Amino acid sequence: MRDYEGSIAFLGIWGWYQVKVIFFLCILSFPSGYNILSVIFLLAIPPHQCYIPAHSNLSQDWIQASIPIQGPNLERSSCSRYELHVMQNLSALRIKPNLAQIHNYSEFEASAGVMLSNLKQEECKDGWIYGTEHYESTVVTEFNLVCDNNWKQPMSSLIYFLGSLCGCFLSGQISDRFGRKPVLFSSIFILSVFSIALSFAQSWAVFNVLFFMVGMCQLSIYILLLVLGSELLVGVTRVLFSSLALSYFYVAGMMAFPGTAYVVRNWRHLSLFMALPGLACFPFWWLVPESPRWLLSKGRFKEAELLLRFAALENGVEFPSDLFRSAKSQQSEQSQQPEQPQQPEQPQQSEQPEQSQQSEQPQQPEVSGYLGLLRNTTTRSITLVVWFLWFSLNVSYFGLSFNMTTIYGNPFLNYALLSLMEMPAHLVSWFSAKYFPRRISFIGFSLLGALPLFLIQITLHKYHNITLTLVLMGKFGVLASEGILHLLTGELSPTVIRNTMLSSAALFSRVGSSVAPYLLQLAVFYEFLPWLTVGSLSVISVLVSLFLPESFGKPLPDTIDQMQVIKKFKFKGLCHQKVDGNSPGVQEPAVSETSLSEIKCSTAF
Repeated sequence: MRDYEGSIAFLGIWGWYQVKVIFFLCILSFPSGYNILSVIFLLAIPPHQCYIPAHSNLSQDWIQASIPIQGPNLERSSCSRYELHVMQNLSALRIKPNLAQIHNYSEFEASAGVMLSNLKQEECKDGWIYGTEHYESTVVTEFNLVCDNNWKQPMSSLIYFLGSLCGCFLSGQISDRFGRKPVLFSSIFILSVFSIALSFAQSWAVFNVLFFMVGMCQLSIYILLLVLGSELLVGVTRVLFSSLALSYFYVAGMMAFPGTAYVVRNWRHLSLFMALPGLACFPFWWLVPESPRWLLSKGRFKEAELLLRFAALENGVEFPSDLFRSAKSQQSEQSQQPEQPQQPEQPQQSEQPEQSQQSEQPQQPEVSGYLGLLRNTTTRSITLVVWFLWFSLNVSYFGLSFNMTTIYGNPFLNYALLSLMEMPAHLVSWFSAKYFPRRISFIGFSLLGALPLFLIQITLHKYHNITLTLVLMGKFGVLASEGILHLLTGELSPTVIRNTMLSSAALFSRVGSSVAPYLLQLAVFYEFLPWLTVGSLSVISVLVSLFLPESFGKPLPDTIDQMQVIKKFKFKGLCHQKVDGNSPGVQEPAVSETSLSEIKCSTAF
């Protein structure tokens, strides 16, 4: 159908059907939001230092002095200790260590002790002892992912996000082929099963395999809900769902997880709790409808008509008897056309343009999938811009989340505040999407998110509360711009490839989130480089977003032909070339002399 939204206008904007769709789809987003912060708390790195065995027979002074003091902040080393056999010999001889640095003794009081800086250091041969102030156990403490094995901790985060990447890659194509609803509930089921299995992992390798499967479904659920809601709803209800309601329930899940982690501080028990929201969602199978818009794109008119008749019944309106009559007649003519013999009659030539357009209709699903995004010039240009924007925003989003570990304070409270910031961000995003153009809103929020991140380098070590406020402001800007981008991507994509477009964009977002854990490594070169990187990406996103067309107040496209063309910028140059017909070697102009009197140079992007 060319005008699907106009055809279902009989349902109205608000009714019991719209309320039911919004509520149940939002409830289904809770498991996805609940699991996203698992990568933070399951892989948390508590304070740690080398373990000194009880049978080492060291005096109390030498036990306290066994860990070197390093750095400008005089912190105990996490990965080295003084050689144990040397300390044992000195302790046996009743020689005291120089405890000036440890207890702030005066030089006179410590003069009789051995200078610790003269002793050689060794690695933690007997393992580590971990702080239990915030965590009873994590994956890091279980499998000792510290010091020489510290590369394994960000690798597990990378594997989780690579799972999300693969999930987006597969779910988009599968749902465009088999439907939104079955793929959605399959993803919830897989998420729950592997969350339970995660708690029984006996090695780091097995944990990564299971964590990959958890990540594969986490983002797919949210994208499938976003697409399904965008196709079930129209007008202001779609905007309310996409930019506010769905995000609020997703954030509610995010806020619930730090509270759960605060109570359940063992990572294996926490993994079991991760499965509970998904298991509670299975009864909603009978309450969530399939997308009639998708059914129509597949030619399944009877199923679409049944769903819309039920929606009309719920809203108390009359269902038009001729709603799909023209579409069905076109489908029947197309199915019978190959069986009809060639007709030599000429009067039907006037109908050939309509037949050619009809013959192109069934070819639309053939360009679905990721090849369909790049085959056409219009889809290719929009897709490439959208991919970069989703990549950039998720580098910023998760870069801020992982960098929170460097912020002073209680980690559970910090991440709860970081999640809470999503509430006003999505509210402002919804308000902006309702009244203002998409591109202007995106640009404004992106700049708002970038500015505080450039100021953090001034406040990081001196003003902890101001630093936390700046991080929350940066997160606010990134989240608000992300909400606008989600809505804009769905509105620019046609129905035949909408889920594929959003899933592919989410795939690139997971590429960005996979890079985010390694942002902390940039601090080796310059302490504030992670923050500067996140802020710079937000500024670059602003420049790239200028190329996207505006979708504010325009209906959703159903076919690729209905998509908007990407915006072009023309820069007129100053070169003017006058054409003289009497010049030697110049042929007589084929067009009028006035049309060639001046050639203006321009460049289009």
